[in-house]
Formats: sequence, C-alpha cells, structure tokens
Amino acid sequence: MAGRINDEDVKAVRDAVPIDAVVSEYLQLRGAGGGNLKGLCPFHDEKSPSFQVSPSKGLFHCFGCQEGGDTITFVMKVDHLTFSEAVERLAAQAGITLRYEEGGYNPSHQRGERIRLVEAHKIAADWYAEQLATSPEADTGRIFLAERGFDQAAAVHFGVGYSPQGWDHLTRFLRGKGFTDKELLLSGLSQEGRRGPIDRFRGRLMWPIRDIGGDVVGFGARKLYEADNGPKYLNTPDTAIYKKSQVLYGIDLAKKDIAKASRAVVVEGYTDVMACHLAGVTTAIATCGTAFGGEHIKILRRLLMDNGSARVIFTFDGDAAGQKAALRAFEDDQKFAAETYIAIAPDGMDPCELRLAKGDEAVSDLVEPRTPLFEFALRQIVVRYDLDTPAGRASALDEAAPIVARIKNSGAQHEVAVQLAGMLGILDTQFVVKRVAQLARWARDRGGRGPAPANRGPQQYDSAPAPRASGPALTLRNPVYATERELLKLALQRPELVSPAFDAYGVDEFTAAPYAAVRQAILDAGGAEYGMQDAQEYLIRVREAAPDDQVRAMVTELAVEAIMRRAVDENYAGEQLVTVRRRAVERRIRDIQSQLTRLGAGGDPAQLAAVQNELWVLQQYDQALRERGAAAL
Repeated sequence: MAGRINDEDVKAVRDAVPIDAVVSEYLQLRGAGGGNLKGLCPFHDEKSPSFQVSPSKGLFHCFGCQEGGDTITFVMKVDHLTFSEAVERLAAQAGITLRYEEGGYNPSHQRGERIRLVEAHKIAADWYAEQLATSPEADTGRIFLAERGFDQAAAVHFGVGYSPQGWDHLTRFLRGKGFTDKELLLSGLSQEGRRGPIDRFRGRLMWPIRDIGGDVVGFGARKLYEADNGPKYLNTPDTAIYKKSQVLYGIDLAKKDIAKASRAVVVEGYTDVMACHLAGVTTAIATCGTAFGGEHIKILRRLLMDNGSARVIFTFDGDAAGQKAALRAFEDDQKFAAETYIAIAPDGMDPCELRLAKGDEAVSDLVEPRTPLFEFALRQIVVRYDLDTPAGRASALDEAAPIVARIKNSGAQHEVAVQLAGMLGILDTQFVVKRVAQLARWARDRGGRGPAPANRGPQQYDSAPAPRASGPALTLRNPVYATERELLKLALQRPELVSPAFDAYGVDEFTAAPYAAVRQAILDAGGAEYGMQDAQEYLIRVREAAPDDQVRAMVTELAVEAIMRRAVDENYAGEQLVTVRRRAVERRIRDIQSQLTRLGAGGDPAQLAAVQNELWVLQQYDQALRERGAAAL
C-alpha cells in the first residue's frame, strides 16, 4: 500500500509550483482584474471565460460549473489523477524529493498507475530516439526522413525514434528498468505473445505523442518494410493515459504560439506537422489516427480563448478523402466561435510534399486563410448538381439550406444564405434567406436550443452562482446576501482588513446557509486573523475545514471572485463589517420586540425588565454603529 506523502512536502509542492504556470499549460489565461486571470474552463464547454485563477492565493474557480481548488486539485481533475499522483507530478517538475510515511518510499509499488505509465513512455521515447540516432538497423528510418527533408536535428526536435524489428527488445529493456509485465501491457507498449509480452511496435519509425502538458502518452508508428503486414500507420491503443480522440500531435510544441497568435493550423499527419513547424508555421497540429472531432475542439478552444478574432485553418489533401474530411470538420464548425478556413494546395500536395517541392515559403503561403470552411462545404454540395436547370438549383438548395440553417449566429446565417443564393444562381435572394430561416426555426421547434445565452461572468452581480449548501436561493439582488458575500470575500482574500473584528462575528450573523457554512469553516480553521500570518496556508486550512465538497467549492469561489470595489481599503471593509453587524442587531431587536409583545403587561416583572434592558442595550449599540461606523464594533 502506498505510503502517505509527508505534509510538509505537500505544502512545499504547493508553494513551489505557481498555479497560473500549471493552468496555462492547458488553456490561455488573460487578465481579469484584481490580480486574477481568466480563461475558458477546461471542465465544461463555454463561450465566454468564467474560469478564474488567483496566483496570489494559489486557487482556481469556475463560476460556470463550480469546479475549484488549488494547484494539486487542478492537476487531479484535468488529468484524472489521484492526490498522490498529482503531488508526484508537480514535485518532479519542481525538483522536490518527496518523503513517504507509513513504510517509506518504494518507486516500483508506491507510485500511481498513471505516473508509472507516463514514466514508461518517457523511457521508451528516449530509447526509440537513441535507436534512430545510433542503430545501423535504423538506417532505413533515417533515409525515410531524409527523403522528406528532415535531418537529424529535426528528428531530435520532434523526438522521432525507431523500433527495432526483433520481438521484445523494448519489453526486455523496460523490464530491466523495473516495469512489470502488467504495466507494459497496460501501457500499450507491449502486447501479449505466445510466451508472454512482446513489443507492439517493431521495425517502424516512431513519433512520440504528447499531451498538452508535455508528457509522452502514446506513439504513432510508420511502416518501413514491405514484409510488415500491418497498417501503414499503427497507433497506441486507447489506454488509461491515451485516448486518440482527446490528443493532438504537436500540441505541446504549438500551444504557446496558438494562444499568442489566436490561430491554429490543423494538418493530417505527423510529417505535415514537422514540415509546417520547420517552415515557420509553429501553430500546426494533427489528429492521431482519427477524424478531427469534438474533444479536439475543446482543446483548441481553450488555447484560442475562443472568440471571433481567432482562426482555425484546416489543410486537407485535394483528393476525395481529403474533401470528405473537410466536410466532417464542417459538421463541428459551429462549436467554434473562431473563424474556420480550409487550405488545399492547387496541385493537391500535403504540407510535407509542398515543402520538399517548393520550399518553406510555399508552406507558409498555403496556410494563409483563403476559403471559409462553410463556403467550401457548400461548394462541395452544389457542384454535384446541374445549376443550369430549375430542378438542379432546387435540389441543390434542398441539400445546402439545412447546412446554412445550422449556423447559430443569426447575422452570419443571413449573410451565408445570401452567398448561397449567388452560388446557386437564384436571383430571388430573399427566397433563399426565408427558406434558411424557416429551416432554422423548425429545427428549434423540434427541440434545438437555439443560440446559447451570453455567459454572465462573476462581474455581473445581479445573480450569484448556485448555492453549494442547503438554504435559501442566493440572489445578489438581495442586499443582505450581497453584503454577507462581500464580507466573506474580504475575510478570505484580505483578512488584514477585517481582523480582528471579523473573528468575533457569530455564524448566525450570516443568514444564507452556504455563507454560514463558510463562516464556520473560517472559525474552525483558526479565524481570519490566522490569514495575516500565511495567506495561502490559511486558505488551505479553511478549505480543509469545510464539511463537504459543496462548502469547499463555495470557499474557493469566494476566495477567487473579484471584490466589488476597485479600491479595497479599511473604509470599505469597515462598511461591510458594520452593515452585516447592524442587520444582525436589527434582527435581534425585532425578535425582542416580538418577545415583549408576547410577555405583555402580565408577564414576570423580572423577565420583562431583563428583556427591556437587552432591547435598550441593542438599540444603543445600533445607534453607535450608525453614528461611529467600524469604530463602534
């Protein structure tokens, strides 16, 4: 059983690896004000960024799906790791040696499955690369690359390697590194043979496939020998760390430039990615043995901060298969806010062939946006009909109009409908526009949701995120809830402004159940005053003190959400303290007045006097708060 990681080491990992550096490996972040950053959430689909990161607090929170936590939580969720696996990965990045309790550290048994599989792939990638560079047998692979314009430096840059033709060279090598047969089979690097595991890849050129974080998670293997009866390209099967529908070859190299340029180029193969990057098109990526689909779009949208100025350019071969691939890509077009284009070389060459024939400049010129993807898709339809006849034009319209009707943006839909009328040679443009609009309306009536409402980010505070604990529905139109929320945000983000007064506030002074639960968690963590000593450790303690995941999510949300005042100072904090306290006092005054009514004139004189005295004291306190503000707390 795995030993428990030492608590001090866990804290050291949290402190050593900035959360914004980790998150930015997976999505593009931009300034959100108040020192926070924002981006498109990696945990759910959204059009507008509601995912916020607070580098100073080491926390993230999505105001759309309510996911939140610290650096370790993010890595756990985004890569589906256990707590120990996430800490181990971050520790490796930071160069921290972890100590394990309850029996010490045994690398072969105490590391999580994903960590072990990733490590096996890293070692395999290095071994394959060494074979390509030094093995006489790999000369076939080196010639293959050279014929396509790739020298040894290019092979090293992309980590290309070679798998020997023998049955179990890699399997034996990895066994020598301490990997079990079970791990080798689970990784997909080996497969079951008659007498035990044998190498899955033999006599092939090897491309390591990395995830967006840079870990090798699989391989693409290109056939080199006629005697090989396998397919031209053989990929790692789906494993615990590799899902071909969720990875993009070259994304680790391209992600920063994709985010910077708000542009991605989607090509068809590994050599095409290499050719593009070497030609200066460093935003090129490719799918791995599967069609470009929804999961790939999610990856790109997060990097592009998907907006109307972003561009995605698809390059496909000019043959029938390439045109079919382009049409498949168009089916997912409306999942992008980015503009989508298609680039096909006039002579049908792919980027690798084009670079060999005409040089780097021709590749750069190829991927400059030329034809919008929707236009290409429509042309592929209408070209099949005889547009010289009324029947041909009507049939083409019947097939093309539903495609235009799927465009969600009504303005773009109208513009494309006008273009379709021109492509078909239909003079009555309004007839085509009305036909498209009618089809779009029918689709919505049959259950389509139509355009999604604009995402209202946390800065628009007439409604709060859904409560994460039982109690009244939270709406910030209610000034009571709005002020309680603001005070809790101050207590979590700027404890020095509300301490020590805040720690004297009772849980019952917070009327919304989720807020009362957060107040209790702060109390259980040692109070807001502790936050003045160590801000990050304080937030960790408050999150750990939360009784369940719902309250923990609310803590994270409040710790990340922007405070609703640009200049946050003692005066502003004092206003929130006073407002919450005065409302609590007023509620108690009403309770006492009700109690006096119930006691009436015939009540016990001593009890009546005590209640009247309490009422007088509270009224005096309320007046002092009204006149002196925070000084009366």
